[in-house]
Amino acid sequence: MELRQIRYFIEVAEEGNIGRAALKLHISQPPLTRQIQQLEENLGVQLFVRTPKGVELTEAGAMFLEEARNIRSVVALAAERTQRAGRGQLGRLDVGIFGSAIFDTIPKLLLAFRNRHPDVNVVLHNMEKGEQIEALRQRRITIGFNRMLAPLPDIVSEVIGTEKLYIAVNVQSPLAALAALPFRVLENEPLIAFPNSGRPNFVDKIVNLCQEQGFLPNIVQEVGDAVTGVALVSSGFGVCVVPQSATKLGLPGVIFKPFEGLPEAASVDLSCVYLKDRESPILTSFLETVRTTALT
Repeated sequence: MELRQIRYFIEVAEEGNIGRAALKLHISQPPLTRQIQQLEENLGVQLFVRTPKGVELTEAGAMFLEEARNIRSVVALAAERTQRAGRGQLGRLDVGIFGSAIFDTIPKLLLAFRNRHPDVNVVLHNMEKGEQIEALRQRRITIGFNRMLAPLPDIVSEVIGTEKLYIAVNVQSPLAALAALPFRVLENEPLIAFPNSGRPNFVDKIVNLCQEQGFLPNIVQEVGDAVTGVALVSSGFGVCVVPQSATKLGLPGVIFKPFEGLPEAASVDLSCVYLKDRESPILTSFLETVRTTALT
């Protein structure tokens, strides 16, 4: 049984006349008659009986018409879904996330993408930098978000935004009364740094900035992420330098202050990372959203 034969059968059944059906199908009547006869032979039943005006469905033919219409609908749906998947509008997008951007930038991008492509299933995976790279190579994720990725021959790192640096201080600290803080405060204040893995990382960025200012920071703890760092500030363990997106954290007892006198270059980039040779319509659609969504 061929899909073509099913389409021919439906047309003949709905027209009730082989000649008119042949005209609508843009074929001649003899080949259409042969296709219907072959379909009846394959099924082992008679689908039509001839009448003075054309043909009528047998009881078996009426049953098959119902099933044939269902088959036609399923095939049409399969074709439509396949075409949408080819355009990156349907399927699954696995995203690796880590760091402070999950509190601001990444939610904006995901919301914009879901608004454009609501039928794509977006699945998030919390992974640090090294885990994201391995997952990309194993094709367990399609794209990741991270900072300060060392150049890799098989990975594209595309900068999508730049964030200013802020300092998280406890509201009971004398620093909380100041409108802005000099960067050199990090020389004496106990600094909680993050993350403690995936070199080069944000810790290296802060240390390099301090060295450019002529001092070394007073790092007392290195933790895994911004949430832990800011939580320790809330508990009075020290101060913490964070990207602007981390200022969205609403932990009690913490206030975020800008730095004064810090050069414009004292910022941190956020990048999306993906395999250089990955051919995925969904990835293409997501990158279009990333590149056109305002993140301010």
